[in-house]
Amino acid sequence: MDTQIKTNNRNVVFLVIVAALGYFVDIYDLVLFSVVRVQSLTEIGVPADRMQADGFTIINSQMFGLLLGGILWGILGDKLGRIKVLFGSILLYSLANIANGFVDSVNSYAIIRFIAGIGLAGELGAGITLVAETMDKEKRGYGTMVVGAIGLLGAAVAATVASDYTWQTSYFVGGGMGLALLLLRVGTFESGMFKHAANQSEISKGNIFILFNNRKRFLKYLYCILIGIPLWFVVGILVTLAPEFGKALGATEPLKAGTGIMFTYFGIAIGDVVTGFLSQMLKSRRKTVFIFHLLSVVSVIVYLTSYGLNSSSFIWICLFMGFSVGYWATFVTIASEQFGTNIRATVTTTAPNFVRGALIPMTILFEYLSEKYSLITAGYLVMAILTIIAIFGLSQLKESFNKDLDYLEE
Repeated sequence: MDTQIKTNNRNVVFLVIVAALGYFVDIYDLVLFSVVRVQSLTEIGVPADRMQADGFTIINSQMFGLLLGGILWGILGDKLGRIKVLFGSILLYSLANIANGFVDSVNSYAIIRFIAGIGLAGELGAGITLVAETMDKEKRGYGTMVVGAIGLLGAAVAATVASDYTWQTSYFVGGGMGLALLLLRVGTFESGMFKHAANQSEISKGNIFILFNNRKRFLKYLYCILIGIPLWFVVGILVTLAPEFGKALGATEPLKAGTGIMFTYFGIAIGDVVTGFLSQMLKSRRKTVFIFHLLSVVSVIVYLTSYGLNSSSFIWICLFMGFSVGYWATFVTIASEQFGTNIRATVTTTAPNFVRGALIPMTILFEYLSEKYSLITAGYLVMAILTIIAIFGLSQLKESFNKDLDYLEE
């Protein structure tokens, strides 16, 4: 019996490590365009006055791919298993990132990022679902915390590689790491809860319409998505457009998006560890995320009032903003814990990708407000709107800490 327990514990530890490394590569590839945006677009001939607009076109193509991929991989995760989704998604985004090193136009860039987005959509949801379903309910918060903390450091590596090598090489490195990760996946095992549900042929699995044919269930799903949207606004707009915000704030030197993203994700990684521990200590994920929503508002106010900032102060502000939105792993865990095994992978995969995909309407709203008012005012207004929406969504969800996940949605 002791030997079996030790074996099971080793299997769980290995699963958490592999899920964390998978998320590490996922985040590396996910933020890489934001890091190399200016350099890559300049080299393929995009003029300075088209840099922001064409950049939005490409990032929105990636986010649209994430939206579609989230639905695809989520359904497959509940129908075919979490492990198969991990293999398929890693292979697709790895090959797409290698192809990205050969683009020579905005159109080809956007198409490849769309394909990469589809692939990137499957990694986190399948990994978190596996960890949540495999670990003890009292400890699973620690497992998802490790996945989030290690995974988010991929952004720091993306910024480091991009600063030392060409943007093409940065994409090749991302694709290569993904292919290498496939070898590690061979040793992972399928969720016991999924296997149990798979044997019940009368139960509908991966049927996304289950989320929409019941008003209460649909609203619960919507609220899960809403609680994560401020985070992606901070990363996808406030930090990605650091060069533009630097000019608006009268920065004493040009601000680099790659540097900002690296330190923002350092902050997010630290925040993920803190939110993971805090949710375990408070025995409440809702209270923890609420605290960090308030903290994120403070951090954005600090950023948007930092007139005359320099590179050093920008780094500290990015660390602070990243830390304040470091509830990503906790947010995904909340979504995973809200639904039954036969639809859990669909929810856990689609929810974070709908949050990422929400960057599309966010950029549209932000561009409209920035043209009507100013870049700084638009930042204030959009952050205020998103935070109010997120806190409302959080208030409508039931506490899921210590919840038994071995059940099905009828």
